[in-house]
Amino acid sequence: MASVDMDPDVARRLFEEGATLVLLGVPQGTELGIDYKSWKVGPRFRGVKMIPPGLHFLHYSSSNPAHIGGETGPKTGLFLTLKQREILLANWDPKEEDLDFSASENEEEVNRVRANLQDLDPFLGPYPYEVMRKWVSLTDRLTQDVANQLQPLSGRVCAFCDVIPELQLKHTKDREEQNLPKNDVACQSMKEGLDKLPLMKQREGTELRFSNIPSQTYPPGATPAQITQCSLDLSYALATLLEKHYKLQPLNVLGELQFAFVCFVIGNVYDGFEHWKRLLALLCRSEDAMRSHKELYLGLIAVLYHQLGEIPPDFFVDIVSQDNFLTSTLQDFFQFAIGPGVDSTLRKRAEKFKAHLTKKFRWDFDADLEDCAPVVVEVLEGVTPE
Repeated sequence: MASVDMDPDVARRLFEEGATLVLLGVPQGTELGIDYKSWKVGPRFRGVKMIPPGLHFLHYSSSNPAHIGGETGPKTGLFLTLKQREILLANWDPKEEDLDFSASENEEEVNRVRANLQDLDPFLGPYPYEVMRKWVSLTDRLTQDVANQLQPLSGRVCAFCDVIPELQLKHTKDREEQNLPKNDVACQSMKEGLDKLPLMKQREGTELRFSNIPSQTYPPGATPAQITQCSLDLSYALATLLEKHYKLQPLNVLGELQFAFVCFVIGNVYDGFEHWKRLLALLCRSEDAMRSHKELYLGLIAVLYHQLGEIPPDFFVDIVSQDNFLTSTLQDFFQFAIGPGVDSTLRKRAEKFKAHLTKKFRWDFDADLEDCAPVVVEVLEGVTPE
């Protein structure tokens, strides 16, 4: 881990007041990071020091030695809330290729580490303060309670699902009882081969626990006219989600949007991207909710401003804009934001955000989005759209 140039007095204060992650036995070559930065672990690595108190995302990927290919495995991550001067102690479990934090529950062991922290200092990498502002801007709405509620019961956010067969079919007769094709005959086609594969399911406790976005967007007993209206304005579905998951703290839904984004962008979890898309569409297409939830939508603009600022423009061409998702979703949002009954502060903030995105990504939100590709407008360098 590279050193960071820092005033000695500041460094001393951070060393004394910051939290410390002592991570013992992590194999050399492991890719390990905290928040928005990662490194290749060297032979002297024993952890990370001078970590500011608050929520953090620790992530790591095991790696094969260079002489047998050096391939990096899928990423594993976990959200941690660290207190001032806290020490968390973990040992690498080579069998599970994971960090075991059970040593942190041994008060005697933690106190021993604290007493020897000065000796351990040369082996601890400093927290990457150059990315702290970026990390805070991406998680300012995300609390540890919300993170605990959303992350898997296993406590680990994994880039690839841990799956097991839905049915344990150890013998040929088991397959016969389920009317499945036998495995003792060569496959004549790809379909036949796929049919022989067992149906898989995610191992219990490893799935992300996102809020359930209602598939039915209208209330029971709705008239055809109400069904049509609730399909155009998703406020009923949003209210259902908030009532079920965030009744006391509606703005925590923005924390979920940030959680999904971090899981995708830093944790490499594609399900995070899919949920981010669906939750964003729900928020942006709830016209009536914009009139009654001013603070929620002011917060949404701030969250999106920072999220979209962290994604390279060509990302949208490859993933987001392949079905014109983001431009069409935000076009609906901007259209609703200037509607009757919307707070003037929210309207002005939305117009400013729209101008910012038009300049940054050259999207025209006023055009007819019938085509599948994003609409591009030419913006002269140095000219700010009105």
